[in-house]
Amino acid sequence: MNRDKVIFGFFIVLALTLNVGFVMGDIDNPNHHEVIELFLAIVVSLICTVLKFGDRSHVGALMLATSLVADLQLIGAALVWGYAGQISALGLTGDTMASVVSLAAGALVANLVSVVLLVVETASVRR
Repeated sequence: MNRDKVIFGFFIVLALTLNVGFVMGDIDNPNHHEVIELFLAIVVSLICTVLKFGDRSHVGALMLATSLVADLQLIGAALVWGYAGQISALGLTGDTMASVVSLAAGALVANLVSVVLLVVETASVRR
């Protein structure tokens, strides 16, 4: 068993599951979405991006692209949440929370594509 492949797969699946955990719940209810879970999803997504550098295959390039998309979506969600919570006079409204969750859902799609690519690549490897 290749330890590097295990760590790589672990972080990709962890990024997906953290993202799913954050997105689950009523889209406009801030009580259903934890800020720490969004933070962890961002950190793990950034770790995945770093792990994907260096792979020169076509699938590797696609996986890096999906990871960059997920990073941008999650960072955007954090920025919207931070702006609403700290700067905006309205505070964190249901509409703002829906925007945060929608951005995180976009990252979820990117993470799902990344996992599918990982499974396809793994299935195509011959012993």
